[in-house]
Amino acid sequence: MKNEISNTYDVLVVGFGPAGAVAAGMLGARGHSTLVVDRLTDIYDKPRAIAIDHEILRHFDNMGIVDQVMPYIEPFTASQHFGAQGQLIRRIDMVPAPFPLGYTPSMVFTQPPVEAVLRRHAESFDHVMVELGTEMLDLDPHADEVVVTLKDASGASRKVAAKYVIGCDGAWSRVRELSGMKLEDLVFDEPWLVVDVRVHDAALGNLPQTSAQYCDPARPTSYIMGPKNHRRWEIMLLPGEDPREMEKSENVWRLLSPWLTPEEGDLWRAAAYRFHALVADEWRRGRVMIAGDAAHQQPPFIGQGMCQGLRDVSNLIWRLDRVLKGQSSQALFETYTTERKRHVQTLTGKIKAIGQAICERDPQAAAARDARILSEGGGKPLIITRQEIVPPIEEGFIAAEGTPARGLLFPQPAIADGASSRLLDAFTGPTWRLVLDGRRIGAAEGEALAGEDSGLVVRSVVGANHAAQDPAALRERDGVLSAWFDRHGVIAALVRPDHYVFGAAENIDALRQQIADLRIRLA
Repeated sequence: MKNEISNTYDVLVVGFGPAGAVAAGMLGARGHSTLVVDRLTDIYDKPRAIAIDHEILRHFDNMGIVDQVMPYIEPFTASQHFGAQGQLIRRIDMVPAPFPLGYTPSMVFTQPPVEAVLRRHAESFDHVMVELGTEMLDLDPHADEVVVTLKDASGASRKVAAKYVIGCDGAWSRVRELSGMKLEDLVFDEPWLVVDVRVHDAALGNLPQTSAQYCDPARPTSYIMGPKNHRRWEIMLLPGEDPREMEKSENVWRLLSPWLTPEEGDLWRAAAYRFHALVADEWRRGRVMIAGDAAHQQPPFIGQGMCQGLRDVSNLIWRLDRVLKGQSSQALFETYTTERKRHVQTLTGKIKAIGQAICERDPQAAAARDARILSEGGGKPLIITRQEIVPPIEEGFIAAEGTPARGLLFPQPAIADGASSRLLDAFTGPTWRLVLDGRRIGAAEGEALAGEDSGLVVRSVVGANHAAQDPAALRERDGVLSAWFDRHGVIAALVRPDHYVFGAAENIDALRQQIADLRIRLA
């Protein structure tokens, strides 16, 4: 069979959408030979995902592409939820400045040009090969590799081998199907029509100036302000309405008539979907993994679908990098499913609760819902943030239960750099790192605790006006990290390459023990 194999790679990525492109770019940056295949020949030219958050933009910054995507990104306006009688019952907003990760916490974006940036980044690495119009027909796992059958646009087939395969091939994933991984139903299934419009400038002022959820039992509807003149409506379809008929322009404009007329905008896309809540039972079988829509689907009510897919690949690639370089055994993969599946289940549960409230069709139940939400706010519209809805890592490759800050996203303060400032990751890189509270411990002591062969990047950080144990400590501009250390009562944090906290330590002895535990678990 070896003679039949045309090429061998470290990794085969199936699917060149956002998750696949980010996976390929991250692998390319780490020096791994990668083949990416996609059965389509070009980027889908209409928007699907519309929301992105600060965690994902942090990864884009680490990848060196943040300046290229920013022209297509704008802050996400607060989403105002209106009850059955049109009254404001709730606001979902974002945490205020100074922003914890250095970027606007919630954003909207235009997918096609951002996806093009992600693809160009992946293609910029000499050892990343991209084949469009190429379909994966079959995969055959072996002890030390996976043999995959591919068919190109001409119909010719060939076999390639890869040490690992990542399926980023969407909701109908062929990789998932062939690997025997199954989807579990998280019990949400509602028919909706998603409509994207490029609104003419003269009509923009007549539309709501913030995003909104109209929790009207007669016809629940979401309104989202995208970048520039892009506006999206997500409109619940009612019993008896044919989804294909409702996609027709005359029916779309009838549904949009409370807001807009055909003369006031250009219809960009109208697509009927069933909003599902699904998660794969397993995310890895041997040398085959899945990520993105191949591994999960959730209702879109707080715009986390694409973010979840990019969390998957950022979680997976640092593990894959270590295993391919011989720094860790394949046991490191065992917590991939544990972490990501639990995260998806927890977040989907919260999204379902919001979605079920929005989708309530019974007028009496809707009135009771409105009263309950208002009571939760003390009689006023309740204000929550998208950031408090997204959970931490709850189990997996993190320190023992009871360890401070385990599983949280680590902050990224702005660090003074001469007359300007740069974000903390510019001084550490997206690698394993030990970050110290410079008011209490210096980098030299931290490096001694870490040891020369630990692979940890060690940095000490202090606030602008604080005395430092280490004269070489980085000075943060806004006190974001000092406040975080104080809030958790810790002097140091061990941070993973995907920016989640392995553990934080209250004292030197606890830090020494955590470093020892980390060494054992990484090996």
